Amino acid sequence: MKRIALPLLLTVVAGCSTTPNYDAKFGDAVRSARMQMTLHPEAGSNTDQALGMDGRSAREAMVRYESTFKAPPPVTNVINIGGSIGNGRGQ
Repeated sequence: MKRIALPLLLTVVAGCSTTPNYDAKFGDAVRSARMQMTLHPEAGSNTDQALGMDGRSAREAMVRYESTFKAPPPVTNVINIGGSIGNGRGQ
C-alpha cells in the first residue's frame, strides 16, 4: 500500500503547483489588442458636446433601430448566379 500511496501523493502535489510566470502576464494580450482597436483611447475624458445630430433626429434613429428587433426581418429572395447547388445530374 505504501508503494502506491507515495507516488500517488507526489503526483497530486505536483498537479497543485502554481504558475506565477504565467499569472503575471495573464490578460496582457487581450488588453493590448483592445488598446490597438481603440481609435481614441482618451475619448472618455472629453467633455465637449457631441456635434452633428440634434436630439430629435437622434431619438428617432434610436427608436427606428430598436424597432428592428421587435420583428424578424422580411425574407428576401436570393438570386443564385452560377447555377444550382448540385451538378444537376442524377438528382
